Amino acid sequence: MNFTQNKSDPLIPIITVFLSLFGILMIYSASSYGANIAYGDSFFYVKKQAISFAAGLVVMFGMKYFDLSKLVKLRYLILVVSLVLLALVFVPGLSYSNYGATRWINLGFTTIQPSELSKFGFILFAAAEMSVKDMRKFKNTFPVFLAGGAMCGLIMAEPNMSITMCVGIVMIIMLFVGGMKLKTMLMLALPIIVGVILLIVLEPYRMKRLTAFLDPWASPKAEGYQLIQSYYALGSGGFFGVGLFHSRQKYLFLPFSESDFIFSIVGEELGLLGAAFVIILFVILTVRIVKSALRAENRFYAYLSAGIAALIAVQTAINIAVVSGSIPPTGLPLPFMSAGGSALLSYMAAIGLTMNVSAHKNPLGNFGDSGLVGSFRIKKRRSIL
Repeated sequence: MNFTQNKSDPLIPIITVFLSLFGILMIYSASSYGANIAYGDSFFYVKKQAISFAAGLVVMFGMKYFDLSKLVKLRYLILVVSLVLLALVFVPGLSYSNYGATRWINLGFTTIQPSELSKFGFILFAAAEMSVKDMRKFKNTFPVFLAGGAMCGLIMAEPNMSITMCVGIVMIIMLFVGGMKLKTMLMLALPIIVGVILLIVLEPYRMKRLTAFLDPWASPKAEGYQLIQSYYALGSGGFFGVGLFHSRQKYLFLPFSESDFIFSIVGEELGLLGAAFVIILFVILTVRIVKSALRAENRFYAYLSAGIAALIAVQTAINIAVVSGSIPPTGLPLPFMSAGGSALLSYMAAIGLTMNVSAHKNPLGNFGDSGLVGSFRIKKRRSIL
């Protein structure tokens, strides 16, 4: 079967660039007042994000032309590097702690957050492993499950429960997409669910967050404070918003307004219309990546795009659910838009990989030799529709 290289889906990079640039704009709006007080520079966060965006563009278009087939052979090296990076945050002299968490490596001139890079390393490993093994067989799921478990353990030790949840959910999604039986999936998901419950119950500050989520006004100056301020931001935005750059919550009322809670500022300044527009863009981006996965040249390409789409969808959904009070508060950036160089750079690199996949299409419309998508089989078409 002959495969052809075509132009990649133009909507994928267009939406990515728009969300990233719009994110820089909203970061300025959300952080200018606080940055001027803390650093004497209203553009402090904007400059850092702009540098990461410029580097991200280079990496994104570089990944578009990278030979993806090499990644299958390098999957174990990618996994080891990802785990080593996560372990380095615990090395004295290299680690950098903030707000009670040790999640960063201090490079002297800047810091990087390994968890933002390593979660994509896991996706690469899982996609490659699933492409060469039949995930319908229980024994073949163990390498992916063990890799995901090791990564979740290291991230949880930082501690960073939100990224841990993202990696765990994406792992289950990828295994299901790879053909894992529903019965096996439930067997693997059960201990994960029990573990999450135990982590919440056994850690006092997580229990406080849970009770604050149920009734934030019970502790309006403590655990419930951030969620209440997010409510004020979203509520005051109404349908059309209070106007760009006219947020009131950014004046040190809403903590982390430039990062984890930037969607609250979007809702406040641009209202329901602006917030809905952002959500629609994320939905379109995810759908386009999934479509490229369904038409990918082979199973590795398909699983790689599917994993990236799953991560974008899961992290976006969790972030928006947190700021809207739908789930307990947890620190998790909004892809492409929240302040954070490591996250933006890694996401843009991942988008470059999806652009690469979308440019290598199977002319028959399905992918690979097996035609397997999840637990379903796609019959090979005899002619191009």
